[in-house]
Amino acid sequence: MLLAAGLAAVLAFDLERFLSFEALQRHRAWLMAQVDAHPVQTGALFFIIYATAIALSVPGGAVLSIAGGCLFGTAFGSGLIISAATVGACIIFLAARTALRDVLRRRAGPFLQRMEQGFLKDAFHYLLVLRLVPLFPFWLVNLVPAFFGMSLRSYALATLIGIAPASIVFASLGSGLGSLLDAGQTPDLGILFTPRLLLPILGLALLALTPVVYRRLSPSVTPPRGPGSA
Repeated sequence: MLLAAGLAAVLAFDLERFLSFEALQRHRAWLMAQVDAHPVQTGALFFIIYATAIALSVPGGAVLSIAGGCLFGTAFGSGLIISAATVGACIIFLAARTALRDVLRRRAGPFLQRMEQGFLKDAFHYLLVLRLVPLFPFWLVNLVPAFFGMSLRSYALATLIGIAPASIVFASLGSGLGSLLDAGQTPDLGILFTPRLLLPILGLALLALTPVVYRRLSPSVTPPRGPGSA
């Protein structure tokens, strides 16, 4: 109910308008002053806002990630982004397993069948690849594992590891945002898809698939018989 009420509030008050580079540009000086004066409180508030946005599947995650790097720097900003996104994803994951299961399952729609085999065969590594390489929307990948019995622990770990590379890139991009905004420009979100950054991420995705490929290609091994076995 809380998630549904939150999403209704976002739509009713058009809160998405605050998740834009224009809004960040208008309020950047004030936000930076608050971070300098109250670093712990503003960090905690950013964490709550980010986790809530992910739990409600509100568009604007990239803007929030870049804002995190702008306000808190690459290292601390990355930590906030990764941890908040993981918590937000776990909230919607739990909702998809319980009270909102039927509603969220309908929202996932035909994507369920396309992703079913991957989660049934090797949920952890399949989710890790989907986190590293955004083949499907982030909100969808948050939901689908819950419908196929993936454990919360495996889901949280795969999410934490899988979103780290892109989160660090966006936070790094945000740490240099000030000069761009001062010049009236906005960052190019396509930077994530340049070969310099995309190839290492694809390499990590292939590494995550290695255990799956090995299990499929290697012959079954019969355990050795112990002394005295029949």
